[in-house]
Amino acid sequence: MATIRCLITGGSGFLGINLVRLLLAKSRPARSLDIAEFDYPERNRVDAILGDIRDADTVERAMIDADIVVHCAAALPLASDAEIHSTDFDGTRILLDAAWRHGVSRFVFISSTAVYGIPDHHPIHEDDALHGVGAYGHAKIEAERLCADYRARGLCVSILRPKSFVGPERLGAFELLYDWAFDGHAFPVLGRGDNIYQLLDVEDLCQVIYLCMTLDAKVVNGTFNVGAKEFSTMRDNFQSVLDRAGHGKRVVALPAKPAVVLLRLLAALGLSPLYRWIYETADHESVVAIDRLQSRLGFTPQYSNREALLRNYDWYVAHRGEFQGRHGVSHRLPWKRGVLRIAKWLF
Repeated sequence: MATIRCLITGGSGFLGINLVRLLLAKSRPARSLDIAEFDYPERNRVDAILGDIRDADTVERAMIDADIVVHCAAALPLASDAEIHSTDFDGTRILLDAAWRHGVSRFVFISSTAVYGIPDHHPIHEDDALHGVGAYGHAKIEAERLCADYRARGLCVSILRPKSFVGPERLGAFELLYDWAFDGHAFPVLGRGDNIYQLLDVEDLCQVIYLCMTLDAKVVNGTFNVGAKEFSTMRDNFQSVLDRAGHGKRVVALPAKPAVVLLRLLAALGLSPLYRWIYETADHESVVAIDRLQSRLGFTPQYSNREALLRNYDWYVAHRGEFQGRHGVSHRLPWKRGVLRIAKWLF
């Protein structure tokens, strides 16, 4: 079998490093393109390019000898609207154009279930209407339209819409839960917490990406939801981590409407890292159908919500000292908590 070089945008990120490790385990050469240094133990085994997907010259250099592009890089909702649009839309446009001109055989775009907004029914199917929440959701919808345009021109494009995914290396908003649990605090849930909320393990997502790289092009040239097969309520999700911490703490219910109003105010004042997509959906049902994933790709996610969260929490405990005092706006680092640092001591 010929060696296939895979270009991974956002290779230094949470999803990127997990995918890099999967490819290395399968002896597949990987190249990373990221604005952050590739500072992992695997750095000597990866062709890491430091650069921005919005820079056409850098993208040209990264695309040389690439046969597959997996586009994971994105500006998260914590960024400004302009930053989100320029990265998530313009960056995708530059990548697709370069991939087309360089004769790349496949393009895998990591979108988001944020493209569905806050639906009025569940589960959500791939053909349901798209109503993004905020600049991030809208930018992902626009980027998907670009992907569809290039698919119509003949490029094999897999669009993946994963649920919020966790696992080794994941911090971001989930670090709040892990930190509070580790220190012996309870954790709040908006509303009663009995809303079904599907998550995803990053290992399952990486397996789906690998299938999109290797299965017949006619099979993978489409759009696929990706979410856990086994999942439960938001209360159960959080409680599983509190139980693992072993302090006997319980999930605490907060009245949803006043809590959301307060979180909106704190976000507007820059006093909370939690953005609209998090607090507007936390007390709603959130489930995507994975029938197409199972029938066309022949894949069923292996990890349940609980297993995914506990794998992530165990990694957090083992590596906690490595990121103390560090903050960022990616999933790889804790977020600055603002007044939530004080709120922790109320539970």
